Amino acid sequence: MAKQEWTRDKLVRAYIEFFKSKKHREILNAPLMPENDPTVLFTTAGMHPLVPFLLGQKHPSGKRLVNVQRCIRTTDIDVVGDVYHLTFFEMLGNWSFGDYWKKEAIGWSLEFLIKVLGFKKEQIHVTCFNGDRELGISRDDEAAKAWMELGISEERIYFNGMEENWWGPAGKTGPCGPDTEMFIDTGREKCGGDCQPKCNCGKYFEIWNDVFMQYNKTADGKYEELKQKNVDTGMGVERTVAMLNNYKNVYELKEFTSIISEIKKYSEKNNEKAVRVITDHVRAAVFILLEKIVPGNAEQGYILRRLIRRAVRFGKELGIERNFLKEIAGKVIALYKDSYKQFSTQSDFILREIDREETKFRSGLEKGMNLFRRKVDELKKDGKKKLSGEDAFLLYQSYGFPIEMTAELGRESGIDVDVKEYEKEYNKHKELSRTSTAGRFRGGLSDHGEETTRLHTASHLLLAALNKVLGRRIEQMGSHITKERTRFDFTFDRKLTDEEVKRVEEFVNNAIDTGKEVVRKEMTLEEAKKQGAHGAFEHKYGERVSVYMIDGISKELCGGPHVKSLKELQGFKFRIIEQESVGAGARRVKGALEKKK
Repeated sequence: MAKQEWTRDKLVRAYIEFFKSKKHREILNAPLMPENDPTVLFTTAGMHPLVPFLLGQKHPSGKRLVNVQRCIRTTDIDVVGDVYHLTFFEMLGNWSFGDYWKKEAIGWSLEFLIKVLGFKKEQIHVTCFNGDRELGISRDDEAAKAWMELGISEERIYFNGMEENWWGPAGKTGPCGPDTEMFIDTGREKCGGDCQPKCNCGKYFEIWNDVFMQYNKTADGKYEELKQKNVDTGMGVERTVAMLNNYKNVYELKEFTSIISEIKKYSEKNNEKAVRVITDHVRAAVFILLEKIVPGNAEQGYILRRLIRRAVRFGKELGIERNFLKEIAGKVIALYKDSYKQFSTQSDFILREIDREETKFRSGLEKGMNLFRRKVDELKKDGKKKLSGEDAFLLYQSYGFPIEMTAELGRESGIDVDVKEYEKEYNKHKELSRTSTAGRFRGGLSDHGEETTRLHTASHLLLAALNKVLGRRIEQMGSHITKERTRFDFTFDRKLTDEEVKRVEEFVNNAIDTGKEVVRKEMTLEEAKKQGAHGAFEHKYGERVSVYMIDGISKELCGGPHVKSLKELQGFKFRIIEQESVGAGARRVKGALEKKK
């Protein structure tokens, strides 16, 4: 094991420089909200921002890429506070889009582990995919052979099924394939005769994962071979730094110990789980707020609200009775401000919103806790063990208790919560705030099918039309596109008149009638700006960007799929089917391509 002290920054730079030496280009950290993947609320892996390129679209930076990506995962929120689970984490990754394949990827993985991180070859154990007869997918002997040729003995290669060694897709369809996972033998005793990497005994530590995207899962559940085979890898930063330094858990990292020290200024109580949960949740909340998401009752805003309120609740277990999350958030910002320059302009917003949400929740927290305890006492007195959904909804509606928190409190008190009945009550009363998610759909495509792709191109025409008809530079705030309609949010301070709607529709349809080509060009960001290209997502690619041009009509930075020519839209007529306000200075229109009669 490496003897030198490793830090987050040191590992990130070592990884990126290593792959740059293998002719990879570094790309910037993509947003936490996936732009072209509606299957998830947040980026949960480095590949999410790259889905169009995994499906064959050319990336402006080439076929070999490397970066560190910030990620959010909420599936394990209830176990946060253990050794390794985190809500927010960073993931190192390198990708090949139809370039190198298994032998090269595995060779570089082993080289980095041994030559850069300092592990011994004898410490490394690997797993490979065992195949699936029903699906007609063979065992991944190609990956196993690559490992053996590099000196990993056969007894240190293990084969597993889909649950352990198959990746993706994130949704029902999309790129996927077998993976090979790398484990470090920690030197601990075996848990038994059949001890191997998939055990949870702690002897083997998973450090890296190479995914080989050979297949595309179709809507009917079939796995088709991809024409362009890709490599997608992932190494968790926090877990790896902890491993390299022989820490017992990730909370020993500098990025955590300084936050923990700040929390302990507010309480002398010894409750390790509470301290860890607050540390994790505030850290995650800060990075979600960095995306300009605000706490709300839906989607990303709901996750943010849940994290902040859960942190407040665990603060109460430490005896903290006043607002304190703002100070903890300030410590998080100080730790990451050099790595994420956006903090220089977003800090005030982040601190204000986290303090506002804490204040809002604290106002009813004690009353809600008293009501919950009273209900539990009544249940136990009557020999019952289930809190009604009606009572759970009352806790939510009156005191802001997320249902997950009520269920968690129930488990701690030895009672169940009727979640299904709660959901019925919630659905009866829900009037979800639109403003909490207004403008948050950054280029979201429901899929990459023919109909959705046509509407994506039509959305570019719509933006050009709005600029022309309204006589000012309109900025896109976000979009969400399905095969039925495009939902397009933009900067404007009033409702469009009937005449303006008509003129916008005419502009789009006249553009379609030209049948002009949709041309994609790569250029530097500066060149794109000089040419007047629209683009709300300039940070996505780094130095070089994709610009889609329709001569004399539209010019936009974009990473999504498009038709090759407007002739592909000529059997359709564009129509605005709805418009509404989504907040001060923001409008939303919904448009559709209807088949011509």
